[in-house]
Amino acid sequence: MNQSQAVKLYHCPMHPEVRQPNSGKCPKCGMDLLPEGTRFAMLRHMIKSPLMVIIMVTVMVVIMAAIMMMRQ
Repeated sequence: MNQSQAVKLYHCPMHPEVRQPNSGKCPKCGMDLLPEGTRFAMLRHMIKSPLMVIIMVTVMVVIMAAIMMMRQ
């Protein structure tokens, strides 16, 4: 069996026990299932959405600003 014929499993980044042979949504949390065996799959998935990147950066900046203000 070559690699193109191999069955690709998809898993939930938050619930690794959720696995199925086709893509879709996680029945527990509703996140998109990602192909198994890909390194940094969740990061690549989030970076595909510019809105998600903006939200992540904004949250990080707010947390850092709050920490800096508490130290003064």
